[in-house]
Amino acid sequence: MRKITIIGGGQSGLQLGIGLLKAGHQVRIVQNRTAEDIASGRVLSSQCMFHTAVQNERDLGIDFWSDTCPPVEGISFAVPAPDGQGKAVDWAGRLDRNAYSVDQRVKIPRWMAEFTRLGGQMVIADAGIAELEHYTRTDDLVIVASGKGEIGKLFTRDEVKSAYDKPMRALALTYVTGMTPRADHSAVCFNLIPGVGEYFVFPALTTTGPCEIMVFEGIPGGPMDCWSDVKTPEAHLAMSKQILETFLPWEAERCRGIALTDDNGILAGRFAPTVRHPVATLPSGRKVLGLGDAVCLNDPITGQGSNNASKAAAVYLKRILAHGDGAFDETWMQGTFDAYWDYAQWVVSWTNMMLLPPPPFILEIMGTACAEPRLAQRIANGFDDPRDFFPWFADPQAAGSYLAELRAA
Repeated sequence: MRKITIIGGGQSGLQLGIGLLKAGHQVRIVQNRTAEDIASGRVLSSQCMFHTAVQNERDLGIDFWSDTCPPVEGISFAVPAPDGQGKAVDWAGRLDRNAYSVDQRVKIPRWMAEFTRLGGQMVIADAGIAELEHYTRTDDLVIVASGKGEIGKLFTRDEVKSAYDKPMRALALTYVTGMTPRADHSAVCFNLIPGVGEYFVFPALTTTGPCEIMVFEGIPGGPMDCWSDVKTPEAHLAMSKQILETFLPWEAERCRGIALTDDNGILAGRFAPTVRHPVATLPSGRKVLGLGDAVCLNDPITGQGSNNASKAAAVYLKRILAHGDGAFDETWMQGTFDAYWDYAQWVVSWTNMMLLPPPPFILEIMGTACAEPRLAQRIANGFDDPRDFFPWFADPQAAGSYLAELRAA
């Protein structure tokens, strides 16, 4: 039995903690909010989790919602026509396996209860440098799965792996009921508005039941960078509808009868996508290991945040269990992050690409998908494993060769 403390009880911290408990280890999770605080608070994310991430939860016996959560069955993609009349690009691809989105105000309290039921120690407290020093003295391993506060600053920015040093989008979430369902099958409906930003929407399960999550990604300084003066839930909903009326009339049509799920079903902000060095050194010289968003924070444009957190937790769990009674030293810590980065580097690269104006070969790929269902389906399923986008989604020559193969087949 190893003694392990995890700072932060979100997707990655709780998933890892529960996995360690089930493997027979002694685990403490430290976070500064109670289950009641989280359940009654503001929404935390726009999580849409694809098959591999959901399977990680099923493997641990903590997928408590697939039977009640409305499924996400595909991905659709649209670009408005330059003249504002209709769509220049419009396609949809089915997912091989359904995705699901469970509001973290629902998921996290339930997982906290499960963690405690399994014998984990849940500590509700702020954790700073002094607390980390204490935990590293008493435990075999300390993992930081929270990037906020003074402990987040311990993990320095990796200049090589971080493409941007400023926010690339003004972000907003709106959780609503009453939206007209998409025809044919449910999907993450992704809309690209050139020079303005992106909007996507998908079904989810929230504290009040089924809902839709609207996600707005505005290019800084553009017309969708419009949330700073929005002060009330009613104004937030009105702004959400106004954006759709202005740029995406087909999405606005679905929203004639929408209402907020609750006054806390809104969020707005911005952050710089950042990769950090995963091993931090405390004043004492002892080391702690970063996990999830604490060390690999992506823009939500590709919907990978909770998926990355789940996959990172799965890698860390496997590495810890395989290490036996070996020391969790700096070399092991770096190797553990590197094992995750072997996957995550492709997610980061793809996400960073999507934050730039699409080059001509990407526009050709997206246009071809309108007439080639096999391509649409491959793009849709790439959201579960973005490694499949390389090299053809990143290199013009590889894209040309792949599209030629599709047309010839």
